[in-house]
Amino acid sequence: MFGNSPSKIKRFRPNPPQALAFGFIVMIVVGSVLLSLPISSSVKAGMPFIDALFMATSATCVTGLAFYNIGQDFSAFGQMVLLLLVQIGGLGFMTVATLAALVFRRRISFRERLILQEAMNQTTTEGIVRLIRKVLLYALVIEAVGALILTIRWAFEMPFGQALYFGVFHSISIFNNAGFDLFGMFPDRAGSLIHYVEDPIVNVVTIVLIVLGGIGFIVISDLLSYPRNKKLTLHSKVVLSVSGGLIGLGTLVIFLFEFTNPSTLGPLSPVGKTLGAMFQSVTARSAGLSTLDVGMLRQATQFFIIILMFIGAAPGSSGGGIKVTTFAILIGAMIAMVRGKEDIVMFRYRIAKDRIYKAITFTLLSFFLIVIAAMVLSTTENFPFLGILFEVTSAYGTAGMSMGLTSQLTTFGKLVIIVLMFVGRLGPVTLAFTLTPKVEKELFRYPEGKITIG
Repeated sequence: MFGNSPSKIKRFRPNPPQALAFGFIVMIVVGSVLLSLPISSSVKAGMPFIDALFMATSATCVTGLAFYNIGQDFSAFGQMVLLLLVQIGGLGFMTVATLAALVFRRRISFRERLILQEAMNQTTTEGIVRLIRKVLLYALVIEAVGALILTIRWAFEMPFGQALYFGVFHSISIFNNAGFDLFGMFPDRAGSLIHYVEDPIVNVVTIVLIVLGGIGFIVISDLLSYPRNKKLTLHSKVVLSVSGGLIGLGTLVIFLFEFTNPSTLGPLSPVGKTLGAMFQSVTARSAGLSTLDVGMLRQATQFFIIILMFIGAAPGSSGGGIKVTTFAILIGAMIAMVRGKEDIVMFRYRIAKDRIYKAITFTLLSFFLIVIAAMVLSTTENFPFLGILFEVTSAYGTAGMSMGLTSQLTTFGKLVIIVLMFVGRLGPVTLAFTLTPKVEKELFRYPEGKITIG
């Protein structure tokens, strides 16, 4: 009776979304163990495991939320663990695993290609390994150039060795949209990049790194091949146009709202005001760094930033949110409905119905998750509701900005934010496919019905 049972037991083979989720979980657990070791922090006994879990999740999901001072409370070993988690989390663990396989000349199986397709938000496995090679090359070159420029800039105000360390750490953190910084080690400076609000070099380099990390490697590859092909894909056109529009609109709105605020843009020069508004507009959609005190922004600005964090960056990037392509489809659907058109058309291409359904599903799931989490935390955390909504959206959108709630979170609040960061990095649709069985094709269709809308 039991002799043949092993052969009857079907071996569990995770589908691509499940493999992706499992890989992130393994990274987070390993990172948590390393960060909880005494060698990782300035506390001899080491940090509590729940705190290590929070920091490891924040780093792996490239969020940047932290209730520890990275520059003071972490040792060099702990900082390197965070940076490694940020790099692997930003590129994707499957990308790094593929690099290892290519180095050892191991063949990439079809199943692994399917997982890579899921990780890179691609619609086909064709050319996926070639894309991974480009991703690694682009990332290393961009991070190296950013580190070099930042090192030269900071060498004027700190020893060269420290400037080099700062340049490398911040270039990787910024490009992967993580938002961790080391400037908390200086007691005479405010947090993040507030000290450099009017510094053109730091601002421009940081903005460029954030944008390149936020538009995704698919678009970067498309841009680099443009001189040869003389054309861009629909995906790249939508990402670039919507991202550019959001940056411009965000800069204008923040500039107008904060122009007279004595705690933010008010005391700055015209150039400083422009740089500060643009930096905040760019960083709000995923990066987490700031040259302005987020807690001192006007409530209208804070709520506007919540909207930007909800939209997020582009698919295939290290950024979170519902993604700019999803936002573009929603706006396109609204315009098509107002104009009485049946199809959503972008750059003379009709958007497929399944893309529209996915965009609506993704947006609604994201909205419900944020609303539920905000309602729950409003009963467990002693903090104004706008700050809680800001924190929840920041965690889900992997933006990493906070109005001050992070440092005051209860243990339950930390667990809620950890779950939000994880779901935000994977995406609720991917998580849904992970937890549900394979969808079977329906054998019949119900008759069409009509309900009144509006």
